[in-house]
Amino acid sequence: MSKLNLTRRGVLKSGAVAGAGVALPTIFTAQSVAAHTNEPTGSTVTLGFNVPQTGPYADEGADELRAYELAVEHLNGGGDGGMMNTFSSKALQGNGILGKKVEYVTGDTQTKSDAARASAKSMIEKDGAVMITGGSSSGVAVAVQALCQEAGVIFMAGLTHSNDTTGKDRRANGFRHFFNSYMSGAALAPVLEKMYGSDRKAYHLTADYNWGYTTEEAVKSSTEAMGWETVNTVKTPLTQTDFSSYIAPVLQSGADVLVLNHYGGNMVNSLTNAVQFGLREKQVNGKNFEIVVPLYSRLMAKGAGANVKGIFGSTNWHWSLQDEGSKAFVKSFGTKYGFPPSQAAHTTYVQTLLYADAVERAGSFAPCAVAAALEDYEFDGLGNGKTLYRGDDHQCFKDVLVVKGKENPTSEFDLLEIVEVTPAAQVTYAPDHPQFSGGALGTCNNGA
Repeated sequence: MSKLNLTRRGVLKSGAVAGAGVALPTIFTAQSVAAHTNEPTGSTVTLGFNVPQTGPYADEGADELRAYELAVEHLNGGGDGGMMNTFSSKALQGNGILGKKVEYVTGDTQTKSDAARASAKSMIEKDGAVMITGGSSSGVAVAVQALCQEAGVIFMAGLTHSNDTTGKDRRANGFRHFFNSYMSGAALAPVLEKMYGSDRKAYHLTADYNWGYTTEEAVKSSTEAMGWETVNTVKTPLTQTDFSSYIAPVLQSGADVLVLNHYGGNMVNSLTNAVQFGLREKQVNGKNFEIVVPLYSRLMAKGAGANVKGIFGSTNWHWSLQDEGSKAFVKSFGTKYGFPPSQAAHTTYVQTLLYADAVERAGSFAPCAVAAALEDYEFDGLGNGKTLYRGDDHQCFKDVLVVKGKENPTSEFDLLEIVEVTPAAQVTYAPDHPQFSGGALGTCNNGA
């Protein structure tokens, strides 16, 4: 049996939040009064935070958990309220959710689908969690999303970038705030063409699971459309720590760009090996050899150190953004933990607020009422500008950031610089786009 690591956390003191407005009218639906799985009957409500506390994405998971704890504090009226003060919706009052104080349990996904499902199942069946959120792997996200659909609870995805999460594996009970592989390709391609030209030969190393596959497809498709040639694509195990045997063949391939479709510790190790092999100093086809990291994070940049300098990638959010929501979140997170939040922390904090807000607006914890409140919901004030939670596939559409490793960082946190804020319109696609085909939302499930 998969090892479980479930911990119940205490409820934080409730109180008023500065700047909170009058609650919006609730959305009354037939579902809002229907019986549902783990319907809260007492004075508290339990959320399930399912993150990788061990495994290759553990750094991301630790930051996700910090953000979840901060979100609970703010929902229960503690701290300075953070993004609740900048959120365009004023339904949240700092008195929990529908007047119920928020409790939570945590689980360790281990970055393994079976372990993630086991911990989520335990949270739902033993701890009474009415919503599950978290994860830093798309394989995990797809598995847990399917479980939540079956169980009749809402799944608010954490860090999951694969097209599949809101593509072929989409579910009516699942929602994703984080951007996806297609969006990375669409945002990166124009910048890569401008910097490196349209006559390039690319070699892909790809994590061997659904996120890697869709990221490779998205970047390959977008770069080939502008003239690049793909000379090879090679899958690498998620458990791989030394990528030397995968880097060596790149030198003999005729490629002049290496695309690392790796994340977390995998990216840190593969990039380090690539630099050790001298790829960044080489010239191939009369051009300087380049490396691209499609999905970046500050935590990865910190792990890779000086190796990230000048390397382009994309990210969902960055703590240096100067909109009011981002500044409020960075201040709250920094005050509590002593350092700026990662994109993983940002997306999980926002997902928690969006869930709570949807419950308030629906006037119910019933999953189908919450889903109705989230579908085609437009909001602002949570970073990334105006955002739409599209009803067709439960994917958020917002601005995407293209970043590169800073040449002269001023601190261990100042490692990435934003080079392009790609408008949402440039990364928006039709719900039936080929990279997202084969899936259907189905119908919402209230469970019991």
